[in-house]
Amino acid sequence: MKLLLKTVCLASAMALSFSAPCDIIQLYFKGKDGHAEHPKQSDDSHYNASPDRCAGIEFDAIAPDEKGTSYFFKGDHLWVGFSGPAELSNGTFKDLDEYHHLGHVDAAFRMHNKKDSGDHDHIYLFLNDKVFSYYKHSLEKGFPLEIQQQFPGVPSHLDAAVECPAGECVTDAVLFFKGKDVYHFDIATKMVKKKAWDHLPNCTSAFRWLEHYYCFHGHHFTRFHPVTGEVGENYPKDARHYFIGKKEPCSAVHLDAITADDTGKRYAFRGEMFKTIIKKYICINLMGQGHQDVTQIKFNQNFERIFSPSQGNQVYIYKADAHYTLIDGYPKPLKDELGVQGPVDAAFMCEGEPTVFLIQGQKMFSVDLNATPRSVKREVSLPFTKVDAAECGADGVRVFVGSKYYKYESPTILSHSKVTPVPFKISPKEFVCTE
Repeated sequence: MKLLLKTVCLASAMALSFSAPCDIIQLYFKGKDGHAEHPKQSDDSHYNASPDRCAGIEFDAIAPDEKGTSYFFKGDHLWVGFSGPAELSNGTFKDLDEYHHLGHVDAAFRMHNKKDSGDHDHIYLFLNDKVFSYYKHSLEKGFPLEIQQQFPGVPSHLDAAVECPAGECVTDAVLFFKGKDVYHFDIATKMVKKKAWDHLPNCTSAFRWLEHYYCFHGHHFTRFHPVTGEVGENYPKDARHYFIGKKEPCSAVHLDAITADDTGKRYAFRGEMFKTIIKKYICINLMGQGHQDVTQIKFNQNFERIFSPSQGNQVYIYKADAHYTLIDGYPKPLKDELGVQGPVDAAFMCEGEPTVFLIQGQKMFSVDLNATPRSVKREVSLPFTKVDAAECGADGVRVFVGSKYYKYESPTILSHSKVTPVPFKISPKEFVCTE
C-alpha cells in the first residue's frame, strides 16, 4: 500500500502529469529508458512544418496506449506524451502509410474490455469510414475495417471517441461523438443508444483520465459526465494550462513532493502538476478535485497500492489501479490517520519499513504504522528552516529545498544531523530541465 499525503496549501488545483502549461512552465522527470465547428487540416497539411501545441491548436484525437502513454493527434502528426515536438503519425502507427494522404485521424480511444483479452487495451483509430486496431503499435490482422463492421450503428466521419468502463457507464461502453450527437455503444451487446447533447461543445477529441471525461474543442476542454453529459463547473479551461508542457531551467525547479510506487513509477508534485514516469510520460488529471500541493508517503502494508494527496488537514487515499480511485470513507483528518496535526511540509517512508517520517518546519516526526492508534513515537530537529519534499530510496534519503537536494545515508543519519551537507543541484540527468 502506498500513500501520498498532501499537506502544503497553495492556491492551485492538482494534476498528475509530466507536462507543464505552455505559459506556466513546470518540471519534468527524465524517462528511464473537420468537424462541425473546427474543420480538420486539409489533406495537404502534412507538407507543412510540424505543428506547435503551445500555439493553441485543436487536437483531432487523443488516446492512451496499453502502457498509459497518451498520444495527441493533429493532422498527420502526433505528440507522444505531454511534452516534446510533433512527429509524423505513421512513424508510430506505421500501417497508416497507405492512408497518409488522408492527413488526419478523426477519433481514437483505448478499448476497455477485460472480458476479451484479445481486444482489451487496443487502440482504435478512425479515419473517415475506416477503423484501425493497434496493439503495441502493430496493426491487428484483418484491419482496417469499415467502421460499421466493427461498431454497427456507429456513423463514419466521427468527431471524437472515448472508452467508458462499467461502473462509470452502466456497462463497458464507448462514446462516439459526431456534432451534437453522442452514440453510446455497448461493447458486449453491440447495441447503440443515440443522444443529443446540445449543451456540450462540439468535441473534436475526447479523453478519459482518473475516471473523468474531457471534451476538447479548439484549444479548450470541458469536463462532462459520460452518462448524462452534465458539464462540470468552471469549464471550459485552456488545454495549454494542463495538458501541454515545456522544459524550464533546472535552477527554477522546485518540488512540493516526490515518491515512487510499488511498480517503480516515480511521482513528483508541484503546484498544479502531479508528475509521474514509467518509460514514457503519463498524465492523470485531477482538475475539479480541489487538490493543491502535496507531501508524499509510501505505506507498505498488505493492501492494494494506494496514492493519496491530503488537502490541508485532510487525507485522500486512491487505489492505484489503471485509474486512480478514491477509497470509500476518504478524505479523513490527518490527525485521525497518523496522529499528527497538519499541515506538514514533507513525508517519506523507506522500503520495507513500517515507519512514516513527517517533516513540519524544522521538526521531523516518526510514526509507527503498526501501532494502534497511530501517534508520534519520536520528534527530532532538522538543520533546515523549510523543506519542500523528501524521499527514501536505495541510495538513502534525499531532502529537496528549492532547486537543490541533500543526501543522507538513512533517516537515522538525517535525524542526527546538526548541519546541512554539501547540496546537489537538480540536473537534466534526472529531470527534463535545461542547464
